[in-house]
Amino acid sequence: MASDLLLRLVAESRAEVELRRAAMPEARLERLAAALPAPRDFIGALRGEGLAVIAETKARTPLMGVLVENYSPGRLASVYTAAGAAALSVLCQETSFGGRPEHLAEARGVSDLPIMRKDFVVTEHQVLEARAYGADAVLLIVAALGSQSLGVLLQLVRSLGMEALVEVHTESEVEAALKAEARVVGVNHRDLVTFQVDVRLTDRLRPLVPADVALVAESGIRTAADARRMRDAGADAILVGEALMRAPDPAAMLRELSVPPRPT
Repeated sequence: MASDLLLRLVAESRAEVELRRAAMPEARLERLAAALPAPRDFIGALRGEGLAVIAETKARTPLMGVLVENYSPGRLASVYTAAGAAALSVLCQETSFGGRPEHLAEARGVSDLPIMRKDFVVTEHQVLEARAYGADAVLLIVAALGSQSLGVLLQLVRSLGMEALVEVHTESEVEAALKAEARVVGVNHRDLVTFQVDVRLTDRLRPLVPADVALVAESGIRTAADARRMRDAGADAILVGEALMRAPDPAAMLRELSVPPRPT
């Protein structure tokens, strides 16, 4: 069952979509998307020799408040790219996170890395919007979508040449993600009901995810030791936002998190 917070965030995102739809109808988004080069290889970026880092840009969160003053997704994207990030995640939910879809274009303007739209995506308009602004992937949260909606949105994502990070938190959600033929599964360590973070969740869920499905560990990863733990648990990549946003030197922290392959 979706938490009250998740339901609120989804409702906020739906309201934002309705406002943007009036200014940017889907037919225009489709034209903009068709004029862009082919999306970059999001999965390939996560399948390197070491642990890949998806570096996230976000201004604030409902739980932590403001993360950085003078937020600039373009500047952060440039820093992350130079420091060796494998991919970028850009928060686009405005009401609670201070993001906008236009921030995808800002990041795309300074980086050739694959970029994911991080949002509470529940409509086809959001997927089209992501591609029109230069995203190569989108986040789809199983807890926010029924099985049918997940399948429909995943099909649209792939028809546009993009990929989806399908986020899970429980065994049943892993099952739903795999049934929908997810190629990238993200394990969110944060319980959206209690807000507690359990970094052992990747250890427990990794055996349920086939080896040919990329696995991303999310939330609660703050140190190189945390990153090594995720690597040893079998994660292909980690998604890090808050720790990078709060770091005095985000580039140095990102390099620390990019741990080498597990010894054989």
